[in-house]
Amino acid sequence: MPSALFDQISTSRLSTGLELLRNTLRPTPHVQLAMKGMDLFAKLEYVNPVGSIKDRPAYWILKRAAERGEICEDTTVIESSSGNFAAALASFTHLVGLRFIPVIDPNISGTYESFLRRICPTVVKVEDRDDTGGFLKTRLQKVKELCATIPNAYWTNQYGNPDAVEAHYELTATEICADFDSLDYVFIAVSTAGTIAGVSRRLKEHYPNIRVIAVDTEGSAIFGGTPRKRHIPGVGSSIVPPLLSQAEIDDVVLISECETVEACRELLTTHGLFVGGSSGTAFAAVKRYAARIPAYKYPTVLFLCADRGTPYLDTVFDPTWASRLE
Repeated sequence: MPSALFDQISTSRLSTGLELLRNTLRPTPHVQLAMKGMDLFAKLEYVNPVGSIKDRPAYWILKRAAERGEICEDTTVIESSSGNFAAALASFTHLVGLRFIPVIDPNISGTYESFLRRICPTVVKVEDRDDTGGFLKTRLQKVKELCATIPNAYWTNQYGNPDAVEAHYELTATEICADFDSLDYVFIAVSTAGTIAGVSRRLKEHYPNIRVIAVDTEGSAIFGGTPRKRHIPGVGSSIVPPLLSQAEIDDVVLISECETVEACRELLTTHGLFVGGSSGTAFAAVKRYAARIPAYKYPTVLFLCADRGTPYLDTVFDPTWASRLE
C-alpha cells in the first residue's frame, strides 16, 4: 500500500473513530451465581458498548483491516449476521464513516432489524431457506453476490476471519485471566466459533488444567449433527465454521431449545440476569454437566453471557412462542 495513502488514512475519520472505539471497549464484569457444588461465575458481555460480545471482533476486524490497508473511507463493509455482529458493525462503521450493508434473514429479532434499518441506508433480507432448512447458506451466497457487484466491498467474514479469533484472544480472554487466579471450567456457546477459538487458546496457556466445554444447540451441524430448522439465533450453525479448527475443546454439550428457554427464565427469575439465548444455552450446559464433575472437587466455573435478553422478549421470553418448541 503506498505510504501517502496510508498517511491519509491514518489521519482520517476512520483512524480517529477506531481509536475512539478502542477507548469504549472497557473490561466487562463478572458476577457470581449461587450453584451447589461449584463457584459459578457469569461474564456479562452485554455490557459492551453496543450490547454484546460481538462488539469485540467487530472492532478488531475493522482495526486490523485498516492497519493492513484493506479498507479505506471508500469501502463498503458487507456481512451476514443473525443480529449482534450486524448491530456492532452498523454502529462502528457509522462512527468511522464507512458504509455498511447487513445481510439478515427472517429469524432476526425485530429489535435488531429495526435498529439496522434506522442506522443503515441499505439492509438486505433473504427469504429463501437453504438445503438445511435454515438461512445461513442463503445469506452467505447473497454476501458473495454483493461483494462481486459493489465497488470497494469488504466482507468482514466473521465465520472465517482469523482476526475474530485474535480479538477474543487479546481482549475477552485476557480480561478473564486478569480476573481469576484459577479457573477449572469454562462453558462457551458456539456459533461462528471465533469466541471459543480465541478464548480457549488463551485460557489453555494461562490455566494449563482448565477444561473448555463447547456448548451447541440441537439441530446444529457444528459438531457433526444433522442440521435442521432452528429458532433461536446466536448459537449453533448449519455449517461447520472454519474457525472451529483453531479452538482447543475438551468436551461438547448439546442443549435443546426448550432447555435454553427454561435456562434463560431461570437466570432472570433466580439469579437476576436478563440474558439472551446463547447465555441460557451455556447455563443449561453448566447444569447438565455438573453431574460429571468429580464430587471431591469444588471447581471455579465460568460461562459467557453474550448478550442481553431484550431482543428475545417476543421469542424466548414469550410463553406462547416457546410453547411451539415443545
